[in-house]
Amino acid sequence: MDDHKRPLAIRGLRDAPRMAQRLKKRGVSPDYFLSSDAERAKATAYITAEHLHFSKTDVILSSSLYHATANTILKAVRKIPNDKHTVLVFGHNPGFNELIEKLGGEIDNLPTCGQFGFTFEVDDWMATGPDNAEIWFVDYPKK
Repeated sequence: MDDHKRPLAIRGLRDAPRMAQRLKKRGVSPDYFLSSDAERAKATAYITAEHLHFSKTDVILSSSLYHATANTILKAVRKIPNDKHTVLVFGHNPGFNELIEKLGGEIDNLPTCGQFGFTFEVDDWMATGPDNAEIWFVDYPKK
């Protein structure tokens, strides 16, 4: 099967709702969802949206996030409208591992359904980068 069309595995179907509930417990209330358009990323985004009471029809799907590099992911983040304050981005490794490192985080490997949260002290998403990134939280299914 084409990798882009590969569905979310049983583990992902089990872990995505659990991880969404952890976001909810943490008080994360996103007003913007951005996801790779690959089936497994999209499914994870939709499951998370449902659990966080965010409309699935408002999830932004981007082909550029499929196997994107850290720089490509950061470019996508910098295009987020400035009236959005809490954003969830769904995608793939190794790009997310690279992005975490680029923004000052440390991780060997962000696992399937893993979450790495950053805050940015900026008024404009264009200014988002390593100089203003603060680690907010790290969570993953086996934690």
